[in-house]
Amino acid sequence: MFFHIPLLFLLSFSGFGGGLRGATSLGINYGQIGNNLPSPDKVLDMLTALRITKVRIYDTNPEVLSAFANSKVEIIVTVENEMLAQLMDAQQALQWVTARIKPYVPATRITGIAVGNEVFTDNDMTLMETLVPAMLSIHTALTQLGLDAIKISTPSSLAVLQESYPPSAGSFKPEITGIMSQFLQFLSTTKSPFWINAYPYFAYKGDPNSVPLEYVLFNPNPGMIDPFTRLHYDNMLYAQADAVLFAMAKMGFGGIEVRISETGWPSKGDPDETGATVENAANYNRNLLRRQMANEGTPLRPNLRLEIYLFALFNENLKPGPTSERNYGLYQPDGTMAYNVGLISSFKGSSSSFSPSSISLSSSASTNPKGATMGYYQSLVYWMFVYLLTYQVFMRRPLYN
Repeated sequence: MFFHIPLLFLLSFSGFGGGLRGATSLGINYGQIGNNLPSPDKVLDMLTALRITKVRIYDTNPEVLSAFANSKVEIIVTVENEMLAQLMDAQQALQWVTARIKPYVPATRITGIAVGNEVFTDNDMTLMETLVPAMLSIHTALTQLGLDAIKISTPSSLAVLQESYPPSAGSFKPEITGIMSQFLQFLSTTKSPFWINAYPYFAYKGDPNSVPLEYVLFNPNPGMIDPFTRLHYDNMLYAQADAVLFAMAKMGFGGIEVRISETGWPSKGDPDETGATVENAANYNRNLLRRQMANEGTPLRPNLRLEIYLFALFNENLKPGPTSERNYGLYQPDGTMAYNVGLISSFKGSSSSFSPSSISLSSSASTNPKGATMGYYQSLVYWMFVYLLTYQVFMRRPLYN
């Protein structure tokens, strides 16, 4: 495989720059496909008690946007896939932003718009071809209305990758590279992140005999070493994130930040859904929270904290599909915990039952400029070594495509 040597420098240096503006809290996905969920104002009480400051919803529900006004919660809203074709038109996009976004800001802190969800997954080329034009129209509308601080992206599943293992082999599927290039150019121009829905659970479910459970759960394990970069990975989620970074860099977009728009683990599943247990779900999410508290980045970008949105806040009883789809929530709709990851045990729909001493999902750790600088120089020395080693190897043998 042909691999441009400067790619390694591009990835490592761009990671340092982002480290000074890294996220300071974990987000959570607030799905609403249920007939027994608490009202949005009760959900805000819950999020406030948990000190969750980042939330993603899957529409532009006016009840949610109104309820979250004058709170500290930042919201990513979503444009449904079926709306993309309509919003390619500039006038339609302006009307949508005027009706769905403008009335709620700045009281409601809408910080991002997800244009579609997993558009690249189903090989629907017609839908894919509407993505970038719709994003451009929405961005133009936001700019016209003075709302261009709101970032636009689209969450993609790992299915966009042709290769993801080892991370340095990360590459996009060849059939989507044309549209992907346009999409990455948009992200680069607008300084927006690449959102990826990453579920190590699916890798384990698909091949439990080959995928080590401890590796996907963030439990202590030997991990794996990427044979090209020699970077050590002790969990699959970070490896998946870095695979996306490599895939983007190979297309000439090494400076875009990757954020995890969804990740989680189901607490219940059908008989053929290996690994969907309360114990595994508790371990995955508890370990993930611990990593977030430590402000961790991935091995490729250690100084840029990996921003993650956990899926999901509630179990949603009307979601279609296998049993696991209805059991990703940290909480039951009645406010009791589906399992304990160290948060409040229940909220019972009333702010009076919240504990002010609850464990927070936000981190109190502050950025350490000295530590970041030291990490940068350590990274620089390491990558200089890799460059020289790679250069010597490549000088001794021909390059292959």
